[in-house]
Amino acid sequence: MNLLEPIIQFQEELKAIRRDIHAHPELSFEEVRTADVVARQLEAWGIPVERGLATTGVVGIVKGTRPGHGGAIGLRADMDALPMQERNTFGHASRHEGKMHACGHDGHTAMLLGAARHLAAHRDFAGTVYLIFQPAEEGGGGARAMMDDGLFSRFPMDAVFGMHNWPGIPVGQFAVTPGPMMASSNEFEITVNGKGAHAALPHLGVDPIMVAVQIAQSLQTVITRNKKPVDAAVISITQIHSGSATNIVPNDAVLRGTVRTFSMDVLDMIESRMRAIATHTAEAFGATVDMVFDRNYPPLINHPKETAFAAKVLASLVGPDNVNAECEPTMGAEDFAFMLQDKPGCYVFIGNGEGDHREAGHGLGPCTLHNGSYDFNDDLLPVGATYWVNLVHQWFGAHAGVVVTADTAEPVEAGR
Repeated sequence: MNLLEPIIQFQEELKAIRRDIHAHPELSFEEVRTADVVARQLEAWGIPVERGLATTGVVGIVKGTRPGHGGAIGLRADMDALPMQERNTFGHASRHEGKMHACGHDGHTAMLLGAARHLAAHRDFAGTVYLIFQPAEEGGGGARAMMDDGLFSRFPMDAVFGMHNWPGIPVGQFAVTPGPMMASSNEFEITVNGKGAHAALPHLGVDPIMVAVQIAQSLQTVITRNKKPVDAAVISITQIHSGSATNIVPNDAVLRGTVRTFSMDVLDMIESRMRAIATHTAEAFGATVDMVFDRNYPPLINHPKETAFAAKVLASLVGPDNVNAECEPTMGAEDFAFMLQDKPGCYVFIGNGEGDHREAGHGLGPCTLHNGSYDFNDDLLPVGATYWVNLVHQWFGAHAGVVVTADTAEPVEAGR
């Protein structure tokens, strides 16, 4: 790997920052201490800081000194932790019950801080870099909240880039793909309103449990018979709740679950068909339904030109054999998708390894995301930070003199 030597030299400092953040996890929109750590580091390196977007968001501003008009780009890291119990007992394990950095946002923050430190000391690029430290990725929609607070109007940028660690991909390897990379995340709740009765006299009532069972089975036909086979989508019913005693037909039953898609058109179709199936199935049994369908995150769709550019930068860092430039999309979701709806950009996966990096005292579970035994791999810190720095220098090297937008022609090489 072609890592930057200055970043390697302060890897231990980044490791200490990462582990400090890991030990003090904060949930969505509560990242006060984490934001203080970020802002304090940026300011110590001479980087102007703006705070308060989406309550706890932080934006650092690094202006290059090379002549030219390369415009501006954004680099984004998420800061929040998850509401779950850590199973690890090593020295930097969570000190807060029921809160854990189980998705690596501590590492994402540290990698971007590493890039920030290097960029602040090496400003030989023609443009402006906005360092976006975002709160509330884990279900809080912090990306949208920062945008609503003026992220792109206060800090106009031509493209935006994100990165997430991915367990199972070896350290030193990356994965990315143009188009859909991650799915939309949506939740539904279907309440079947029946008529309670004695279980020995079911004909006097309308059994909501049987209606719920019919709806649950019928919803899968949306996937198998309404959706085109070449379109990927998931309907998962994860909860069915009803009843209070063995001899009572209850008044209602509730189904809850998630829907995942890679396109908004497929999502529109699925929601419409779910409503029709639930409504008419209930009517057939003499019941009624109330359905709530919440669209949380849209699908994360990488822009082709920016993705090709990012893949080229990655290949120059770790070699083309270590970059899967057409990786399989995942049905997981990410609110960076909101940013990619407004700006061209690309989101990549950086390999976190198989878990062998974990120190003594780790939990017995696998080192997978959202698992109590997870820990970010500190070997990634100089790799991710170097990627960010290389992306900045190569972007402005290719775009000096061109302000790139979604409608801009192909970039030109900068004059030297």
